[in-house]
Amino acid sequence: MLIYLDAGHGGKDSGAIGNGLKEKDIVLDIVKLIEEGLKAFDVKTLLSRETDIFLTLDERTSKANAAKADLFLSVHVNSAVNTTARGFESYIYPNSGAATSALQNVMHQEVVRAIQGAAGFDDRGKKQANFAVLRQSAMKALLTENMFISNAADAALLKNDDFKQKVAQGHINGLEKYLGLKRLERPPEKAPTTGKLWRVQVGAFEEKENAEALAKDLNKSGYRAFIKYE
Repeated sequence: MLIYLDAGHGGKDSGAIGNGLKEKDIVLDIVKLIEEGLKAFDVKTLLSRETDIFLTLDERTSKANAAKADLFLSVHVNSAVNTTARGFESYIYPNSGAATSALQNVMHQEVVRAIQGAAGFDDRGKKQANFAVLRQSAMKALLTENMFISNAADAALLKNDDFKQKVAQGHINGLEKYLGLKRLERPPEKAPTTGKLWRVQVGAFEEKENAEALAKDLNKSGYRAFIKYE
């Protein structure tokens, strides 16, 4: 399973600007948090960009299509002339099928659930649009608009690392639920050593011959035996 994570804009394309923030920076932070969170699951990820570089819309979808990704997720931050507009919305390409609609339903629900505690949060709903990254991607694709950079309250949230982590976790939860991702099994952590060891004593004898005989039998059985006289 390969998930393609697209941080919108970048480089000379700053995306939306407002309240001291640039969209390209915020979405890259969120995508990297999503990528990090997905390391706990049996899934591979591929990022359209990992740094502040410019990519055309064609380059983004061509990379995803060439990699034969199973899912395309593009992360954005919204903006509006009306500075009272705020909240979250998600987009799929029109008439893209039941599977993509199901993806939107699950992802939208999980992101809203993760961030709805923010004061004044507005769920702006599930929408459809002829966005190039949705139209040109050969796999199921979703674009999320995570709050409004033009709204002072939303911008204050987007400046907060804890809030960006909640946004990312909502996306992770949605991907886990929709794709049925399985968590990787972690090997148990080794207890820190103190330099001391616990020893098991099998027997104690007055006659050395008896001790040597037992040690010989233990060695034959695969145990490392040693004799100590006290």
